[in-house]
Formats: sequence, C-alpha cells, structure tokens
Amino acid sequence: MKAAYITNEHEMLRKSLKKFLDKEAYPFYEDWEKQGEIPRAFWKKLGDQGFLCPWLEESYGGFEADFGYSVIINEELEKVGTGLIGIGLHNDIVVPYLHAYGTERQKEKWLPKCVSGEIVTAIAMTEPGAGSDLAGIRTTAHKKDGRYILNGEKTFITNGIHADLIVVVCKTNQNASPPHKGISLIIVEGGSPGFSRGRKLDKIGLHSQDTSELIFEDAEVPAENLLGDEGDGFYYLMNQLQQERLIVGIGAITACERMLELTIAYVKQRTAFGKTIASFQNTQFKLAELYTEVEIGRTFLDRTIEAHMKGEDVVKEVSMSKWWTTDLVKKVAMECLHLHGGYGYIEEYEIARRFRDAPVTAIYAGSNEIMKTIIAKKMDLV
Repeated sequence: MKAAYITNEHEMLRKSLKKFLDKEAYPFYEDWEKQGEIPRAFWKKLGDQGFLCPWLEESYGGFEADFGYSVIINEELEKVGTGLIGIGLHNDIVVPYLHAYGTERQKEKWLPKCVSGEIVTAIAMTEPGAGSDLAGIRTTAHKKDGRYILNGEKTFITNGIHADLIVVVCKTNQNASPPHKGISLIIVEGGSPGFSRGRKLDKIGLHSQDTSELIFEDAEVPAENLLGDEGDGFYYLMNQLQQERLIVGIGAITACERMLELTIAYVKQRTAFGKTIASFQNTQFKLAELYTEVEIGRTFLDRTIEAHMKGEDVVKEVSMSKWWTTDLVKKVAMECLHLHGGYGYIEEYEIARRFRDAPVTAIYAGSNEIMKTIIAKKMDLV
C-alpha cells in the first residue's frame, strides 16, 4: 500500500533514480564492496542527475523538494546495498546542519558543491571513549589568533576517507556545567593544517562504506568555521537527530523488504524431498510472520514520516521506529539466511552481505538502548 505522502511526482523520481542505478550502481556494487569505498566519480554522477540534496533552495542548486523525495532516494540506494548509507548521511543528516545553522557566507561557499557532488560531507561525533554519551567527548577547540585549534580523535566516521567537509563535535568550554553546554560544532575542511585521517576501518559489514578515524593535532581552522553559536552544539545535535534516526529506519525497513523479496524467490525455486521449500508449512509460517512484522514496521514508519513532514515533534515515535526497525532487520537477516540453507552462507548470495550489514543499524545514530531511554522519558517514567 502506497504511503499517503508519496505522489506521482515522487514516483517519477523513483523511476528516474532506478534507471540511473541500474546503469551506474548495480553492475559495480560488488566491486565497490571489494575496493572498500564508493568511487568519487559516482558522487559526481549523482550530483549531475540532481540526486544530492534536492531539498535545498534553487539558489544553492536544489529544487526545494519535500522530505518524500529523500525517502525515495534512501530507499532506492538501500536496495542496491546498505554500504551506500554515506550518501543518505550527506544528503539528509550533515548538509541539514549547514543549512540550518550556517551563515549565509558559509552556505554560499559550500552548499552548491554539496549538491554537485564536488564536496562530500561527514559528521564527527563518536570518539574511542565516547559514543552515545555525547557529553563525554574529549576533542577540544580553543581560539587563538582568529583561529580554532582542535585536538582530539574521532572514530567510526562515515565518509571519513572521502569527506571534504567535516562537522566536528568538540568542547570549546571544558569547564561548562553541565558539560553538554560546552559543546560546539566546528567545520573542518580537508587539507586543514594538523588534520589527518587515520585507518580506514576494516568492518564486518558495510564494506563499500569508507569508515575511518580522524585525527586532530593542533589542527587549525578559521574562526568563521564555527557552525552556529559557540556552546550550542549539543542542542543543534538534538534538533537534527530526529531526522537522522528516521533515515536509519527507512534504510532498515527497506533492507527487510529486500531480504524478504530475495528469500521468497529463493524458496519457490529451491527443492528438497521432491518439492519446493516454499511448500513446507514451516517456511510458510516463518515468512508469514516476518512479512507481517515488516508490514507493521513500514506502516508505523510511514505514519511517523508524515508527521515529520508536517513539522510535528515525533521524537518518541522516531525513537520507537528506529529501535523496532533495526532490531527487526537483524531478525529478518537471520531467518532469511537460514531459509537459504548453506547457500545463505556463501558470499555470492546477496543475503550473506545483507546479514553482515544488518547489525550495525541498531548501534549507530544512537544505540537502541538509548532509543528505549528516550521513549521511557517521553512516557514520564524518568
């Protein structure tokens, strides 16, 4: 059943994007997985076709598309592979920070290149000793001679190798009370003195997603690269995390649907004991249960997206959806791999990759334990 927010215009975009991906992504994706990154040339092609940040104003190169277009783009990219999550992060997570809190000078300088694919963005929150607890970050920045001097290390940074522009979460006031009031967002450009990239991390899954460490050793950044007001970074993060978690939920439910599609096709053609696996009652019950849970997750997610598009506060619902869909994607991956039998454990079958890619969704954008804490607070239990 098509969601109420999806119009004919959205479906036209989907058709155009699918045609593009059939030519430019699907034939090469397994190679990208082996290479450990998405080619920069692909980013440029996305930009040329208008698939990067279409929600931006025309003055910056966008066409003022609503969030429904972002939903379509993220769904179609997920169907290719979860390793393309860095594009959704650029489009709907990082660039919105620049748009919401940047000065006009900053926006004119960077946004058009974010649309064209000339600039790839990242956001650097997580540190070796601080993940979901943002108030515990140790990366610092202090002003000196009209510049910020950054020191610290970030890890698990999506787009970390390719990123030309990084929104760095740091402490500009180490004595602030409470600690989160000392957090600021500072934009670091690739090539800044004192900034370097550490290891490209060798992950269990998301092999084509360039995830890396970032190192700041007396890194020098112009003072005008402060994003918004000093000390307000934590509040900016809280304002934007709703959409980030929604993007993760969209990817997770789409992955569930893709795995069910693969598995239903497989059990219909695979035979055992003289008949198809699909004819066994156990197979039917397993897939009927998964199909029902995925449909429930999709329905709730769509309702939450509609409310988000209307500008409603849906922090509780987004937290519910992010937790539900990313726990569900792990369950679907496990069950679908099992229904593939031994072939599910062979790399040439897409389900094996999906199985590897699924677990991390319950960790990033705030772990599912954090989601449950947020839900509990919204229930007035805390």
